[in-house]
Amino acid sequence: MTSAPARRAQIDRVTNETNIALSLSLDGSGRTDVATGIGMLDHLLTALARHARWDLTMQCKGDLHIDDHHTAEDCALALGQAIDRALGERRGIQRFGHAHAPLDEALARAVVDVSSRPYAHVQLELERRSLGGLATENVAHVLRSIAIAARITLHVDVLRGENDHHKAECAYKATAVALREAFARDGSADVPSTKGVL
Repeated sequence: MTSAPARRAQIDRVTNETNIALSLSLDGSGRTDVATGIGMLDHLLTALARHARWDLTMQCKGDLHIDDHHTAEDCALALGQAIDRALGERRGIQRFGHAHAPLDEALARAVVDVSSRPYAHVQLELERRSLGGLATENVAHVLRSIAIAARITLHVDVLRGENDHHKAECAYKATAVALREAFARDGSADVPSTKGVL
């Protein structure tokens, strides 16, 4: 009996705005080393990887003297690209995943289809302008960018909550658990699609 191939990827993304080195294993234990220069982004990506049970190393040097946008977006695109590469032909996976995650008074829902059809609906109901050094508009933008680059369908909704930190964090945790379920191996070698390809 042969073992399943490792689902890993390395990405080096260098632009005039950011320099990113990333290593990802989808079949890890949640070990992380994330340093983007934005503390809240590190926190959210660490929560995502930890609860998805990925091993993730990400180092980014970005043009934070301008603002947080390029760093947040490019880190998300690099992570999404790594997910896409690591999944390969998307054989033998559950494909669909869903999860709810609470954090005190906040509750989020995430639903995933590893469809190769990139789409993202992210509704977080955040009210503050920023969380740490991360603009709240970029909290949702990072999730959308990961989904588009990973070629997955992602729906994330914060169902209730008062504290924006709690709402953001439980949204990433719900996404993590839904992705862990969708990426889980099902013991087959089949592509989970009537088309025969994803």
